[in-house]
Amino acid sequence: MQSPRCLLAEGPRRRLVERALGPGAPHGRLRGTDVLFAVAMAASSVVVVLVVHDNGGPPGLPGWLLLAAAHLTIVWRRRAPMRVMCVLMALLVPYHSLDANHTAPMAVSMTALFTVASRCRPRHTVLVGAGVMGIILGLKFHEGMAEGAESLRISGWIVAFLLLGVYVRIHRQYVTSVLERAERAERTREEEARRRVAEERLRVARDLHDLLAHSITLVGVQTSVAAHVLAADPDRLDRAAVAKALDDVAETCRTARGELRATLQVLRSGTEDETGEARGPLPGLDGLPDLADAARTSGARVELAVAECEAPAAVGAAAYRIVQEALTNVVRHAGPGITVRVSVRAQDAALCVRVADDGTGGRAQEDGHAPGFGLVGMAERARTVGGTLDAGPRPEGGYMVSAVLPLAPVSLGGLS
Repeated sequence: MQSPRCLLAEGPRRRLVERALGPGAPHGRLRGTDVLFAVAMAASSVVVVLVVHDNGGPPGLPGWLLLAAAHLTIVWRRRAPMRVMCVLMALLVPYHSLDANHTAPMAVSMTALFTVASRCRPRHTVLVGAGVMGIILGLKFHEGMAEGAESLRISGWIVAFLLLGVYVRIHRQYVTSVLERAERAERTREEEARRRVAEERLRVARDLHDLLAHSITLVGVQTSVAAHVLAADPDRLDRAAVAKALDDVAETCRTARGELRATLQVLRSGTEDETGEARGPLPGLDGLPDLADAARTSGARVELAVAECEAPAAVGAAAYRIVQEALTNVVRHAGPGITVRVSVRAQDAALCVRVADDGTGGRAQEDGHAPGFGLVGMAERARTVGGTLDAGPRPEGGYMVSAVLPLAPVSLGGLS
């Protein structure tokens, strides 16, 4: 369905073309302009009969009836040009055989020829032109050489009107093709705009999920630690442990607030760089130690191994978000006292990311929670840089997330 803007743009263009070249063959009732045109031509024929006296005699009653029928027929010229032309030939051949005023039906004849040439196929135009000129030349040369020579002048007018009609038809086809190309281009632009909006919505949803899910999970675990310390032995309260847990909560909230502010600034500004990605600092491999420290405050033992490598910003951001979501899932689902091994290294022109834990495995579907968007988001992150992601339980127990991200990616979406 076209948008209102497209329809508004299409309407004036269509009306302009119809005003300049005439609309296509109408259907249904006759147009008033066709009737008025036929009346004007009939009036001009009467004037010609009254003024011109050197090209045939005055029409008698049969001549006037044939002339009136010809002008009545021309009303339907745009609806059925070929049939109108055939009827005119059937009417005008007897008219001219009466030696009535030969100039009077000239306008209606040329109008019918022009309509055929401008609205019918070239084959029909050639057949009609050849038929009309053959009949005229045959009849005139049968009357004598002088009459035949005079008919050659009339043949020139016939050819001229046919060529004019062919030119109008070609020009109309050209204008129509230009309008169709413009409409297709406009629909393409609208589809591209809708696609970009959908991609932007997906990117925002993915970014907010990565940020909020990670931060809320850490806050929940850290507050649980503080509550456990308070309830374990109220008489011998470990104030230092409680203070540390609350400091971790405060630090996590500050970090989340900063990332959320940066994301909202990018969304409000709407600025993009030459690659089409939102401007602003992207998280990278240098932020992985902070993720590991945050997971350790939640009670997990994290072993981090990040090899030195020059990864593009988009690839580094994708790896960061994948590790972030994997650690969030570990803290949320893997159980207490687990060990997580995070490995990031370059191999065969690709960045290999591996997050494995020795927890209870299972994840959301197995521990009774509703499935979320974490795995979907990680897979989308990998695809945006042309990579792949695998995730699932390990045979020896636990869970593993593995991603292969090319170091020369083709960017397919925003990664902030």
